[in-house]
Amino acid sequence: SPRYDVADLLFTVAGMNDICSPMVMLLENEADAFWCFERAMRRLRDNFKVTSTSIGVQSRLSSLSAIIKVVDPKLHQHLEDLDGGEYLFAFRMLMVLFRREFSFVDALYLWELMWAMEYNPKYFSFYEDNSIGEGKCAPEKLDDKTLEQYGKFERNNLKIGSCDYQSALAVFLAASILEIKHKRILNEAKGVDDVVKILGDVTGNLDAKKACKEALIIQKKFLKAQQPQPQ
Repeated sequence: SPRYDVADLLFTVAGMNDICSPMVMLLENEADAFWCFERAMRRLRDNFKVTSTSIGVQSRLSSLSAIIKVVDPKLHQHLEDLDGGEYLFAFRMLMVLFRREFSFVDALYLWELMWAMEYNPKYFSFYEDNSIGEGKCAPEKLDDKTLEQYGKFERNNLKIGSCDYQSALAVFLAASILEIKHKRILNEAKGVDDVVKILGDVTGNLDAKKACKEALIIQKKFLKAQQPQPQ
């Protein structure tokens, strides 16, 4: 079994209940529910880590900032002007994987879709390794037949040699929500509190399929911008 330093141990903190509750509700057997929760937390553990230099999803917030800067520089600059360049207004949605932004049914649909599209046959071994979430991976060169074993989102990353764990589908979903509220943020947001309010208004009112479709469009646009331009 894996060994953890004391600093790596996870304690129950706000937000974990949002990850656990669907499993308790759907699975009658407590042992099965706990097993699913424990495996989910292995995948999401970096979201809940706090150190003297960083907070939980800070790396993913930085990735979100980089993505919006590329795909929507006007919106990014507006957020910078509002002192929202650290994108802390997206903290909750990334920390608990949109559990509160979407309805219960849509949130579960998103989780299943995200984890299927991010599927990588090597992830199981990553769960046993404390380095997951720290961006410690090597780009893989895979043939088309092998790539078929991977989820669509992961295939898109691997095709250009990207393996940035922090740029997960959830980050592109957060970007899609910002794009959905693009006009309102530009027209109405006079401060970070206004951005929080605008994003808060989406709770339970978002279409999961539409958001996912937009997220994949943003990923394609972002990855294309990362590719070297021909001389």
